[in-house]
Amino acid sequence: MEGFTLHKEERLCSEKLIGELFSSGESFLSYPLKVVFLKSELPQSYPVQAAFTVSKRNFKRAVKRNLLKRRMREAYRLNKPSFYDEIAGKGLQIAIMFVYIGKDLAEYAIIEKAMISAFKKVTAKIV
Repeated sequence: MEGFTLHKEERLCSEKLIGELFSSGESFLSYPLKVVFLKSELPQSYPVQAAFTVSKRNFKRAVKRNLLKRRMREAYRLNKPSFYDEIAGKGLQIAIMFVYIGKDLAEYAIIEKAMISAFKKVTAKIV
């Protein structure tokens, strides 16, 4: 692993795969995040492709939406190496999306705690 980077290939961009993720993927809550994931055959060498989203309904200003997405990406980037090791050790590839469902701006520490909890739940459900 290269460590704490988030390359373009690690980001979930395929509209087809995102549609499949929401239609047939599993989901759970790790407040303030909703996590949707799906085991799939990804064309990349990375074990996980991730995407992050914040509702325009709850946060009208793009500045606040972007702030929350930056916080989610940073929490993901700093805590992903152990998550990648577990997923790659099982020989799996997954597509995952993190949806911020909170009604107010959360501090980074809260988002990071929810992200770590989400990683544990995903690895438990995938087995």
